[in-house]
Amino acid sequence: MRVSVVLCTYTLDMYDHFREAADSVLAQSHGDVELVVVVDGYEDVYDTVNEDYGGIENVQVHCNDENQGLLISRNRGAAYATGDVVAFIDDDAVADEDWLVGLVDAYEHADALAAGGKLLPQWVAGKPDFLPEEFYWLVGAQHAGFADGPGEVRNTFGSNISFRRDIFEDLGGFDPEIGGRKGEKNLQGGETELCARLRREYDRGVYYVPSAEVEHKIFDYRTDFRWLCDRAFWQGYSKRAMEELLPDSGGEETDFLAFLLLTATPQRLKALLTGPSLPKAKQLVTLYVFTALVGFGYLYGVATR
Repeated sequence: MRVSVVLCTYTLDMYDHFREAADSVLAQSHGDVELVVVVDGYEDVYDTVNEDYGGIENVQVHCNDENQGLLISRNRGAAYATGDVVAFIDDDAVADEDWLVGLVDAYEHADALAAGGKLLPQWVAGKPDFLPEEFYWLVGAQHAGFADGPGEVRNTFGSNISFRRDIFEDLGGFDPEIGGRKGEKNLQGGETELCARLRREYDRGVYYVPSAEVEHKIFDYRTDFRWLCDRAFWQGYSKRAMEELLPDSGGEETDFLAFLLLTATPQRLKALLTGPSLPKAKQLVTLYVFTALVGFGYLYGVATR
């Protein structure tokens, strides 16, 4: 099974990280891999990428005429792809060498229409001691309580997700109106919306493969408490926006809230009582701060949309 991996980039400031991502795709143990690079509108970046990768077999390098954003770039990469499966990874991520082996296994043995794996945090600037694992999703990494094991979930992260190419084309790809800033409204969830359409059209989810691992680099700005608070608020707003677009898309949020209240809170209280520590106390407080901010963002969405 041939897999086309779409990798988008747009700035030379990220070039060393881009190269690490691209090289991790080219080093996959799966035998039939194509790398499709889409540079989002910057000729200097395109020239550099093309010089380093343009002559490599099974590598395509393309450039948008102007800066279009991540989701349009991903769609264009998928349109250039020749594989049976199109997978996505970002330029701040690094794939395990067996990443695609795990995803392909889901297509060949679980009859998956879409498959994704585990997105692990790589703490470039060090892990903040106040950040609870239940909210790793704020920094773009898999959180506690995500899934118990292999099987269908609503969606995985956009830097570790794939689709049968014909299914992706039939769904029309990512909706570019979902991702990116709209004024002050930082809408998130391009892959969530696409996977909700997958569920609506095919009554299928994304097959989660825990062994298919990608590391996502967490830079210093993502560990700033104020940035995380802002992120939590706009994630709540995005969840309300997603409910408008797809009214049946919110079940996992309800399940996650129940997990926070009924499982995570008792576990953290027990751990704090049996072995008190400042980081444990910080994480318990932060868990509720972020939960409240997501809720406020959701209510702001109800009031303003």
